[in-house]
Amino acid sequence: MANLAPEEDRMVKMEVDYSETVDKVIPECETLAAEKKLNEAIDKLYVLEKQTRGAGDAISSSKVLVCIVSLCYKAQDWTLLKEHITSLSKKRGHFKLAVTKMVQRCCEMVPEIEDKEKKMNLIEILRTVTEGKIYVENERARVTRTLAAIYEKDDELEKAAKVLQELQVETFGTMEKKEKVEFILEQMRLCFETKDYIRTQIISKKISTKYFELMRRRR
Repeated sequence: MANLAPEEDRMVKMEVDYSETVDKVIPECETLAAEKKLNEAIDKLYVLEKQTRGAGDAISSSKVLVCIVSLCYKAQDWTLLKEHITSLSKKRGHFKLAVTKMVQRCCEMVPEIEDKEKKMNLIEILRTVTEGKIYVENERARVTRTLAAIYEKDDELEKAAKVLQELQVETFGTMEKKEKVEFILEQMRLCFETKDYIRTQIISKKISTKYFELMRRRR
């Protein structure tokens, strides 16, 4: 039986398994990056990325993409990080699995960044590359919620409410019900804080009272 790449929108036959090669090359590239040869390491990874993509090896391709952004982040090279997140997310023929794993790794970076400007820049990059992509809608929603929290902390409630209202989480197919409800409640809270009572009421209708009844029974 043929091996198939675990991609959401289409099944791709894996012609070559690059797992052993990837497991060998990634540590080599990490060593190069540690020796201040980041560009050389990334060039090497891009060659491997093209090979894994062409061979239909989605899992190995995912590891390569994650390694590229991780090396940029570890080196604190924000220009390269932005460049490669953007480039890799737009590359034609990329596996959704690979892009998803890369985006998830970048989302993990966000709470670790202390510098506000750098954090905001990474959030905006992630919001840009995930826009319109259903397979990373959850990740987009979570970084947007982080952005809203930053705005609120800066006493910019209107901006916080507006950016969070962009999310129609009730339509998200892969987000758990509990998380959806938490998002909607946060949307309601921010609308209430900005005295937008009509919108607060409209948003409240997105949550069924049956959900809260079920939660009470489970307790």
